[in-house]
Amino acid sequence: MNKKLYIETLGCAMNERDSEHIIAELEEKENYTLTKNPKEADLILINTCSVREKPEKKLFSEIGQYAKIKKEDAKIGICGCTASHLGDKILKKSKAVNFVLGARNVSKISQILHKDRVAWVDIDYDDSTYVFSSKHNSTLKGMINISIGCDKQCTYCIVPHTRGNEISIPADLILKEAKKLVDNGTKEILLLGQNVNNYGRRFSNDHRKINFTQLLNEISQINGLERIRFTSPHPLHMDDEFINEFATNPKVCKAIHMPLQSGSTKILQKMKRGYSKEWFLDRVAKMRSLIPELSIGTDIIVGFPTESEEDFLDTLDVLEKVRFDTLYSFIYSTRPHTQAATWLDNGEIQLLDEEIAKNRLMILKDRHKEILAQENAKQLGKIHPVLFESYDEENLLLEGRSDTNKLIRVKAGRNLIGEICNVKISEIKGAQLIGELL
Repeated sequence: MNKKLYIETLGCAMNERDSEHIIAELEEKENYTLTKNPKEADLILINTCSVREKPEKKLFSEIGQYAKIKKEDAKIGICGCTASHLGDKILKKSKAVNFVLGARNVSKISQILHKDRVAWVDIDYDDSTYVFSSKHNSTLKGMINISIGCDKQCTYCIVPHTRGNEISIPADLILKEAKKLVDNGTKEILLLGQNVNNYGRRFSNDHRKINFTQLLNEISQINGLERIRFTSPHPLHMDDEFINEFATNPKVCKAIHMPLQSGSTKILQKMKRGYSKEWFLDRVAKMRSLIPELSIGTDIIVGFPTESEEDFLDTLDVLEKVRFDTLYSFIYSTRPHTQAATWLDNGEIQLLDEEIAKNRLMILKDRHKEILAQENAKQLGKIHPVLFESYDEENLLLEGRSDTNKLIRVKAGRNLIGEICNVKISEIKGAQLIGELL
């Protein structure tokens, strides 16, 4: 009998990829088909994220909502990072939940499905060589995990506790998966890992030794693959070898996400990020010297414990110097199982005043908006190769992304989805770039 699966995915691209794996496993092995309506689902899954604040409160609110509307015999499963760190506490707090599956245990989905009231959240479990089921439908853009877990000990971050130690997936498996995607029509591949450019540091068995720079080169040799993106690299591991490959490999897109977190060397040390403000700016300067049109995105935490006005001004200084194309910024929130949480619990340090933190975040965001407007204005008349991803037949609008990850719209009388075409920017509407086909 055909059963219906509804899945809600929260958080990062890693979670999106985990959801893809879960869907493919359940479709192939358990005869499920995906539905967008939770009311008709036989299985409701929430793939959770624990990075931002109050995920526990939000999770139990969601569980309550689904419990009210689900079919009488439908199951509810909780997956992902919040599942990892709460474990069987979820079962104790909610009778509506049938099972809990941690972020490091995704490959067990078809097993736990047949259990009831259990939590499998082993963060030492190794599925780095597990070959997931795969859907054979064509996708223009595909994602591939190249590593799982994280060895970094950033003092604000819960991820090592929810995804375990870092293990690289064997290169031969990655290349095989990439070739399969390309054979099925994929033009662009996004490589995923908590610290992608630390790839190759540890394998679970005696696999071929290879680093991230070499992996990029080997993937780029796949015939039919047009573009390679990756997220997120760690600034600490951006050596010259990596930067040169990134700059010179024509298939590697010239957009990079470099999580800064803070512009203050003092705060970076407190966060245990492993690099200084000067190192970060040096890596940016090196890349920009080789790639003048490089697009750089970042993450910034405002109000980390002990952040002074001078520290915040250092962050604004990096913003001015780098002029980030994308910026994800947040006020620091305490996460369980982190070193910063123990400092606060022990009274060693205090949280920054909430109003000061909110004001700093507003200043940061407002200045970034001004920078974006200034940088976008410079795009007028520039030419970008655009991979078209969607076509609105009614309005004759094509939409796609440039090599530098800019979203560009084009008025066109034909469907060019999957094609890469040169586009000249002819109009700018706020953050929107509009162009003409050449």
